[in-house]
Amino acid sequence: MKLDDFDFELPDALIAQTPLEDRSASRLLALDKKTGRIADRLFTDITDYFNPGDALVLNDTRVLPARLFGVKSETGANIEMLLLKPIEGGYEVLAKPAKRIKEGTEVIFGDGLLTAVCTKIFDEGVRHMALKYDGILEEILDQLGEMPLPPYIRETLEDKERYQTVYAKHSGSAAAPTAGLHFTDELLDDISAKGVNIVHITLHVGLGTFRPVSVDHIENHKMHAEFYIMDEDAAAILNETKNSGKKIVSVGTTSTRTLETIVQNHGKFKAASGFTDIFIYPGFEYKAIDTLITNFHLPKSSLMMLVSAFCDRDMILNTYRHAIEKRYRFFSFGDAMIIYEGEY
Repeated sequence: MKLDDFDFELPDALIAQTPLEDRSASRLLALDKKTGRIADRLFTDITDYFNPGDALVLNDTRVLPARLFGVKSETGANIEMLLLKPIEGGYEVLAKPAKRIKEGTEVIFGDGLLTAVCTKIFDEGVRHMALKYDGILEEILDQLGEMPLPPYIRETLEDKERYQTVYAKHSGSAAAPTAGLHFTDELLDDISAKGVNIVHITLHVGLGTFRPVSVDHIENHKMHAEFYIMDEDAAAILNETKNSGKKIVSVGTTSTRTLETIVQNHGKFKAASGFTDIFIYPGFEYKAIDTLITNFHLPKSSLMMLVSAFCDRDMILNTYRHAIEKRYRFFSFGDAMIIYEGEY
């Protein structure tokens, strides 16, 4: 398939720049993937799309304030660094401008509170850096770092917690699993009260979120690997849900990629951890999830391809045209959609 098959025109005014004051006050577009029927609703109506015994799967990763601004020790040149994932002896980072970072280059942050030395060079601005600091890295990042907001968000985020889900627990992501930003504790309580099992898994979002698809034929695109974990309790609940004919509702593309990776690898849900580079695009056979809650994604993105694989590319593009016409808010701080099949 061609990259242009996933393109659409989006007015800049529809790119949400700030989160709503109330997380759950966003709009919800409901799409029945069997009939193509679209309903314009509110996110608080999400409870209508669950039945007792269903499972709601949440990615409980926590975003590190991992965007750092420092200077080269030799020249004082400004350097921006985004920590992507821990590696042996340091961190994989996205450096800018990368051409200034050679092997052995030292970058200083916060007047020496943190220093980083390049140990290996990769393409596309990726570097391996050895970090030197005293104390706990997360506390230092809280002091020095900024939230790694996507480049299309130009407004300053006043409250770092608004780029975290309310259930964020395990630190390690370079970006938020944004479909989960709409949930509040109260809304999760309402869902649980319907007899729905709430299941937590972890996928630490990495470079793949920031890397555009740059090949004309999407089959040639390569995803970067991201670390995931599913524990035994989660696997048991999900297997029981599937075996009893109930629905597994995945919140976001990160949860989806984790669930599909495990089922594709093991034939069922299983306690597992490791790295996944699964690339889901039309033609992929979903085996794990029944319903998808997601945000509206960038044109030509791998996320747009994942959603098109779950439904139908033409149906998704038609739905996006409807969302644009109805002035839905797009991308990370935007509105949500649920893609489901059947009656509720």
